[in-house]
Amino acid sequence: MKRGRIAFQGAIHQVTQAADGRVQLADGRLLNEAEVEWLPPVVPGAVFALGLNYADHAKELAFKAPEVPLAFLKGPNTIVGHRAQTRRPADATYMHYECELAVVIGKTGKNLSKAEAMDIVAGYTVANDYAIRDYLENYYRPNLRVKNRDGCTPLGPWLVDAADVPNPMSLKLTTRVNGKTTQQGTTSDMIFDIATLIEYLSSFMTLNPGDIILTGTPEGLADVKAGDVIETEVEGVCCLINTIVDDQTYFATV
Repeated sequence: MKRGRIAFQGAIHQVTQAADGRVQLADGRLLNEAEVEWLPPVVPGAVFALGLNYADHAKELAFKAPEVPLAFLKGPNTIVGHRAQTRRPADATYMHYECELAVVIGKTGKNLSKAEAMDIVAGYTVANDYAIRDYLENYYRPNLRVKNRDGCTPLGPWLVDAADVPNPMSLKLTTRVNGKTTQQGTTSDMIFDIATLIEYLSSFMTLNPGDIILTGTPEGLADVKAGDVIETEVEGVCCLINTIVDDQTYFATV
C-alpha cells in the first residue's frame, strides 16, 4: 500500500493512492495530486543522511570510499513535501540534486544485528537531498549549511509498505531535469546496505518510529538552476517532483 499526507481544505489528511493513481481520502473522495498540498508522508523523527554511500559517486568526486558509514543528522526544517519549491541562493555557483531511497523506521530498535535490522522498517519513500558545493567544507564531514538549509530536502510523495518492496537492495534510481534523464543508478551499488546501516546506527542510539535514513546517491550529479523541475524516482516506490526557485520567488511564498 502507498500512504501519504496532504493538506486540503484547511485540514491535514492521511491518504492512500487509488488504483487509478489519484489521491484517495479516508472518506473515499478522489483528488488529482496537483489539487492538494503535499506534506512529507510521515512526520519526521531523527533524519540520518549518508555521505559517499555509493562507490561510483565517491569515485565521481575523487574520494576514497568510507570504511564505516559516513552518517550525519538533518534538522526537521529541511524536509518538505512533493511538488514543493527549493531555493537556490543567489550566491550559489553549483547546486545539485541527490536522488535517494529513504528508509522509514516503524518500530523501536537498539543494538540490532543485521539479521534483525529489516524487521523494524515500516517502508520506503524517495528523498532529494540537495547540496550546494560552494558551502561544502569536507565531503567526509558535511557542514550544517550544506545539508540543513530550510526546505533543501523534498520527501515523498508516498510511503510504500516494506512488504511491497521485497528487495530494496535492487531498485533503479533515476533523476530527470526538465524531462531529461541525468542520473541513473541502482541500490545494489550501495557500499553499506540498509541492514548494515540500521545495525550501525542502532549500536549507539535507539531508533524510533518515524526516524528516516537517507541512504545516499549514485553518480550523475548536475547543476540545477531556478525554474528547473526535478524528478527523482526510485523503482517500485514513487516519483518525487520538485521545483528550484530563486531568492525572490522563495521568500515571496514563505
